[in-house]
Amino acid sequence: MRETRSDKLIVGLIYLMLVIVSVVVLYPLLFVAIASISNPEGVLRGEVWLWPKDITFVGYDRLLQNPDMIRGYANTITYTIVGTAINLGMTIAAAYPLSRSDFKGRNLFMAIIVFTMFFSGGMIPTYLLLKNLAMLNTFWVMVIPTAVSVWNILIMRTFFTTGMPNEIQEAAVIDGCSNMQLLLRIVLPLSMPIIAVMILFYSVGHWNAYFNALIYLNDRNMYPLQLFLREILVQGNMQEMVNVSDDSLIRSMMDAESIKYAAVIFANLPVLILYPFLQKYFVKGVMIGAIKG
Repeated sequence: MRETRSDKLIVGLIYLMLVIVSVVVLYPLLFVAIASISNPEGVLRGEVWLWPKDITFVGYDRLLQNPDMIRGYANTITYTIVGTAINLGMTIAAAYPLSRSDFKGRNLFMAIIVFTMFFSGGMIPTYLLLKNLAMLNTFWVMVIPTAVSVWNILIMRTFFTTGMPNEIQEAAVIDGCSNMQLLLRIVLPLSMPIIAVMILFYSVGHWNAYFNALIYLNDRNMYPLQLFLREILVQGNMQEMVNVSDDSLIRSMMDAESIKYAAVIFANLPVLILYPFLQKYFVKGVMIGAIKG
């Protein structure tokens, strides 16, 4: 079909808007990356825009010399790996039975689960419950309270219901597969797109989480990276990373500025590396349940 002049104009405007949106979204990240390796004096004077000036890695040096940051990084990696594994197992265990038409009472269970999306016990009852379970200031308080997401259960249940042909499951049952064998050998291998989406959703959530740690953890040795990053960006707690006695106050302020930018890149680097490999599954996740036929 031949495009008219108005069609070409509209397409051109769409591309122009996409370019503008991309620049608006990407430039802050690019600026932080450039500022993290630039002379902080040039950054504060507004001389750094698209290219680093007087390249220096003092911010990264100070971060790597700080044991709290390394410990927080290791804690966050552990919380993310273990928490995502628990999340994925719990979500599959809940979504698959609820997707089976032969599961009696599934609508009742689904209604009870969805109810928790709109009504919860609140922060104080949850804190008291975790305290009575002796989970405060433990590793498990970071992964058990957020072990499952109702929204992700709905997404995965929809995929199992609309994206998994019943004929394949029926053929597997005729060949002698039990329910567990059907799940492990048939359903899960065919569900890798939605599993990848769930891994990305849960892992990013764990990596960025800090509120539960702020409430439930008192031991700094168990703090995730985000709490130390919060101290740097919000509280301005730079005493452990900037040696004021050796440098002048101005030099210390300059180093603190470099540390702030370097900490942002340091904290987000794993997610930036992971996202391009799983980005293609986002389309699949968004389109789940959009077409039924």
